Amino acid sequence: MRHTIQVTVNGVQHEAEVEPRVLLVHFLRDNLRLTGTHVGCDTSQCGACTVLVDGISTKSCTMFAVQSDGREITTIEGLAQNGDLHPLQAAFQEEHGLQCGYCTPGVIMSTYDLLQSNPKPTEEEIRHALEGNYCRCTGYHNIIKSVQRAAQLL
Repeated sequence: MRHTIQVTVNGVQHEAEVEPRVLLVHFLRDNLRLTGTHVGCDTSQCGACTVLVDGISTKSCTMFAVQSDGREITTIEGLAQNGDLHPLQAAFQEEHGLQCGYCTPGVIMSTYDLLQSNPKPTEEEIRHALEGNYCRCTGYHNIIKSVQRAAQLL
């Protein structure tokens, strides 16, 4: 049995029919073709699927698409405006906060949420906020530097 949902994603309203078992991450990738949100582990351990739901970082592999009905979702694609990188994206580029890039969208979305509530976080606060985002390539040093740079830019 399919359900009709209305959801605003990156400022654009969408109406779609979805099966109750479809995860938000798959709805975003498969239905809306927003492939910046990655599927990493399907168990909420890695954070690659992190998006903002009503402004709060949420692992989209732990939420059904039907639960997003009436809500506002922001994905990594929604941060850049008019082709210009968001300061967070620019900071990650400037400080080399990525290697393979697979985890980067989720890390950036978690960082966005952090900087909304704490615009000048300490290194310890950054590390705590990113505990749910795994990166197997960087060792986190440049990710921390990127978040600190983003805090300066915002």
